[in-house]
Amino acid sequence: MLTNHLDFRLEPQLKELYEEHKRRAAKIDWGYHDFLPWDKAQDFRRVPWNPEQVTLPPGVVTAVETALLTEVNLPWFTSHLDQTFKGSLSVIKEFVHTWTAEEDQHSNLLETYLLITRNADPKRIRQLHKMTVEGGWEPDFHTPFETMVYTSLQELATMVFYYNVAKVAGPHDKELATLLRRLAKDETLHYAFYRDVIKLHLQLEPNYCYYLGYVIKNFQMPGTVMPDFDDRMAIIAKEANYGPLEYFDQVLDVIVDYWDIENLRPIAPEAEKARLDILNYHARLKRVRDRFYAGVNRK
Repeated sequence: MLTNHLDFRLEPQLKELYEEHKRRAAKIDWGYHDFLPWDKAQDFRRVPWNPEQVTLPPGVVTAVETALLTEVNLPWFTSHLDQTFKGSLSVIKEFVHTWTAEEDQHSNLLETYLLITRNADPKRIRQLHKMTVEGGWEPDFHTPFETMVYTSLQELATMVFYYNVAKVAGPHDKELATLLRRLAKDETLHYAFYRDVIKLHLQLEPNYCYYLGYVIKNFQMPGTVMPDFDDRMAIIAKEANYGPLEYFDQVLDVIVDYWDIENLRPIAPEAEKARLDILNYHARLKRVRDRFYAGVNRK
């Protein structure tokens, strides 16, 4: 029988994962005030903002803005997780509370950085912030296991995004690169927890494959509600080191391998079909990736 609820038999192991998360997080506890160039701050009433004060390339500014507008929707993400895991394992609800507390600093850090360095119009940032939060976030899946699959992908994608943008930002602003890598460390720990919850379920019951496919093949970042999301992602892919190729190489390929989908053997026919669909989807994107690189190498 197929089920998309989290398995109570795994609760002791999930508690171990949570305790390990707290131990690792305690070693890198931080406050966002430690990562900001406060000496650059000026009073906007005394020194009004103007575009000439921007020091970063437009693509990097777009990437940081986009990260900010993703992070400000934390209340909606938390609400979704809280509702999804209502009545589920207590350790998962406890982790969501910890996750929320750890994520809470991210938007503050990014927004304050943009204001202090004057790399964004403060009035425009405020308008975008409000529009994004008003847009909310309503994913089209509502079950515990699917949500865990989604958060695994989302946290890994966010981690990769921060590390990749940091590489591009470094030559222009080392402090920005440092704070982006700081955010990536949080995402790494969050990804590890969600990822391993899924792996334990697949090892216990490979029929959970049935619920992997829909999320993997329809994955979108939660930032899609922000204004001009598609245009932003096109700019970031071209100028800030994160696009479809990076998603395949550093997110999808990584997670398909980690969950060992190729070697799982579900008994339920529909679960096996879902597993094969995932592998075919992965293979199709790999062919697209390979053709792109082959074309680049021929030039």
